[in-house]
Amino acid sequence: MKLKFVDMQKLILLSALFCLSINSIAQNYKQKFDKLYEDNDTVKIKTLLVDWEKSNPNDPELYTSAFNFYFSTSNYEVLALDGKVSGGEVLQLIDSTGKPAGYIRSVPEIKSEKLEKAFSYADKGIQKFPNRLDIRFGKCFVFGQIGDYENFTKEIIKTVEYSKTNGNNWQWTNNKKLDDGQDFMLNTIQEYLAQLYNTEDDALLENMTRIGDATIKHYPDKIEILSTTSVAHMLRKNYDKAIEYLKHAEKLNPKDFIVLNNIAQGYKLKGDKGNAIKYYELTEKYGDEQAKQQARQNIKELKKQ
Repeated sequence: MKLKFVDMQKLILLSALFCLSINSIAQNYKQKFDKLYEDNDTVKIKTLLVDWEKSNPNDPELYTSAFNFYFSTSNYEVLALDGKVSGGEVLQLIDSTGKPAGYIRSVPEIKSEKLEKAFSYADKGIQKFPNRLDIRFGKCFVFGQIGDYENFTKEIIKTVEYSKTNGNNWQWTNNKKLDDGQDFMLNTIQEYLAQLYNTEDDALLENMTRIGDATIKHYPDKIEILSTTSVAHMLRKNYDKAIEYLKHAEKLNPKDFIVLNNIAQGYKLKGDKGNAIKYYELTEKYGDEQAKQQARQNIKELKKQ
């Protein structure tokens, strides 16, 4: 058998040129997509996405672009006639006597087939590129927008659990590595917890505790998440669990007056007057002027009991 010597420098050069060619193709598709998206040319975008997937199915920007496109086209509005004002912008209809006859409002609707297609691209993207946090959080954002808080919750928990597999080596658009992946992820989860809380829907307190508990299991030292999750537990009357999380947060920062005030509130609701007064006194010691005033008022009321 004859041996053939290979010029490694040429081989390496050819490999580099091949990689450059693939990257150029990917960038070209993304640039075309962005231009068509800006022009709202949905027909050409669909054709481009088909060509893109055939040509370069391993380009992560294909999946983020397709996901964004199909989600944006899944939303539309219809006009509805209402007999009364129920918030939002409305067009008032007047009858022949000059009295209000009704109201026309714009009502958002969802094209389910487009939404399913958007999620299918996101799922493919996550499967191929599990470290792309923008795709995972993109799904969370959409679930929040459409009010599907069950899948919203599940997707966040999946992300937290996978973060222990990849060591928080997260990437964002164009595979750019996030400098502090763990902190970025946890800060975003705190925003998601606040989003659930701000709905003022008591049924979603359970979703908050599921997300919070799963996050604290792996990341027990994030004070904001400990505090927010404890509030959800407290509102669900799980006082011992709420106080457990808050006492851990207190160890991390003994002068955090928001944490101290919440501990006092937890003990108050639990009926432990002695510990409630103790922590209201600590709140008065370390709090701002408003917190001091409220703490004094609570201490005064508790001592009267």
